[in-house]
Amino acid sequence: MAKRALVVGLGIAGMSAAIGLRRAGWTPVIVERAPERRTGGYFVGLFPEGRQAAVDLGIADHLHTRNPEQAAGANAWSVDRRGRRRPALGFLDQPGEPAAVLRGDIEAALWQSITGVEVRFGTTPVEITEGADGVRVLLEDAGTGKRYSEDFDLVVGADGMRSSVRRMVFGPHEEYLANWKAMICAFQLKEQVPTYEASDSVIIARAKRAVWVFGLADHAPTALLTYRTKDVQKQFGGSRVERLRAVFSGMDDDPVVRHVLDSLEEAPDHLFDSVHQVRMPRWSAGRVVLVGDAAWCMNLYSGMGATSSLRGGAALGAALREHPDDLAAALEAWETGLRPFITKHQRTARLKQQMFVPSSRRAEALRSVLLGLARRIRGRRSATEAGGSRASALSGTSR
Repeated sequence: MAKRALVVGLGIAGMSAAIGLRRAGWTPVIVERAPERRTGGYFVGLFPEGRQAAVDLGIADHLHTRNPEQAAGANAWSVDRRGRRRPALGFLDQPGEPAAVLRGDIEAALWQSITGVEVRFGTTPVEITEGADGVRVLLEDAGTGKRYSEDFDLVVGADGMRSSVRRMVFGPHEEYLANWKAMICAFQLKEQVPTYEASDSVIIARAKRAVWVFGLADHAPTALLTYRTKDVQKQFGGSRVERLRAVFSGMDDDPVVRHVLDSLEEAPDHLFDSVHQVRMPRWSAGRVVLVGDAAWCMNLYSGMGATSSLRGGAALGAALREHPDDLAAALEAWETGLRPFITKHQRTARLKQQMFVPSSRRAEALRSVLLGLARRIRGRRSATEAGGSRASALSGTSR
């Protein structure tokens, strides 16, 4: 009889884990507190490790990527304090050349691949109790309020940064959430900023405040508003739109900022949240394991959330296949193999935060200098490679 696993959360981490479990011969059951599956979502960069995990999970053929074609010249622009736009290095110009996708693109690809997996919407775990041979979970149906118990061989917490599974099994959020004293708001724009090409990206990074517009090939851009604050809790009071208008007051004379703020009022949904990292000494306890943001949230600045969630789910399945009769050994091997990758990108996220939203005017100026230098180096390298290609072509025709 196949072993049963309860996967809590229908996001990227949860569905990746479910596919990994099924490939290892397990029978996963997914519970999701929302009444239906989310669609759409904000911009995500998928790095090589994430693309490889998509191949390992068998979803690569379903994954729609949206990288803009490089037109003549750059299609990423930085706008300075005088409103002047200059060619810039955008998010997609990072090492590893991430693929541009929407969060919903990845979830749609995963959804197509979990056909046959039982999914229960409007359902949450209320209590988790481990016994000698399994885990008993008390579940609640949000629609009826009915509670019922069910036994599983493994529980996978894939329910995000403020994971209920982590709280019930490992302890309060405060023990694991590192507060970065910053806020983010991400959403889809209805249309591109006027005077920019459809797939252009635009960056306005000021001291403690920044606006990013991420251009896509066949879809309206998405926007990111991010800022630093000493009082995170205060940011959740009152209207979010009014809060953001107040925070970006003084920048909204720029047409890009004004367009993004106006678009927020019309957006059907958005992500507005504080920025944290999850730091845990271990990601499993007995027959309960955490994956994705529940275990190691690297935060939006790292750019590695989707990549690490896909990789985590694929690696979990591989470890269970390698240790089919020893769950403890499988979880140990999984964490040992994955933790160096997670630790590396959690550490580099601090530097990336300065790239997204500089901490001061001095950091803003240094950021501008460093990115300008990087762009010139990249330009020279591209010119050298192009010259080498022409020389090879001419050499080939002369023979």
